[in-house]
Amino acid sequence: MGAEPQPVQVFDHDVDTVLLAADPTAVLAALRQVPQHRRPVLDPDLLRFYADHFPDHTIAMCCFENADAQRAKPLLLWYHPLDPDRLTVPALDSHTGAAPDLDAAVTVDHWVLLSTDQAPSGWGTPVAYPGDIRHRLRAFLPTTVVGRHFGYAQTLPNGDFTISHRDLLSGDLDRIERLQPTCH
Repeated sequence: MGAEPQPVQVFDHDVDTVLLAADPTAVLAALRQVPQHRRPVLDPDLLRFYADHFPDHTIAMCCFENADAQRAKPLLLWYHPLDPDRLTVPALDSHTGAAPDLDAAVTVDHWVLLSTDQAPSGWGTPVAYPGDIRHRLRAFLPTTVVGRHFGYAQTLPNGDFTISHRDLLSGDLDRIERLQPTCH
């Protein structure tokens, strides 16, 4: 009764302790709720970067012990996009634990796979799933996808991958661009 909503939701999923936060800077204090053996050491500047550059987003932090990573089950998130006319795939690069350098050119090795519920018949490549996949989960997964590989020591500006829904439906994957966040 009268309890204040928590700034960070903390829950266990399989081998992960998951933290969901509208304000990434609130994650540091919430880490006290994560078992010590799963608790990462985080740079406060990294969390401030996400708060400054993605103010309308929720951050999901999955905390796990490396020994358990091979047996982890996927975590499926369902959300309404901020821009329904554009699909964006997170790909900011920072392997140091510090905030990403938006001025850096980074070497990429990514498969960008995309799908849409609005794809016409005959669009994309059919996806084959294992026969033992749960029916409830299967209902959320795409039946067809399209994709493009960015790699072979290709260097691109640091950022996410993005494409308009119209270009995705037309199959014009050459229209995938790199998108850099702006500070708000």
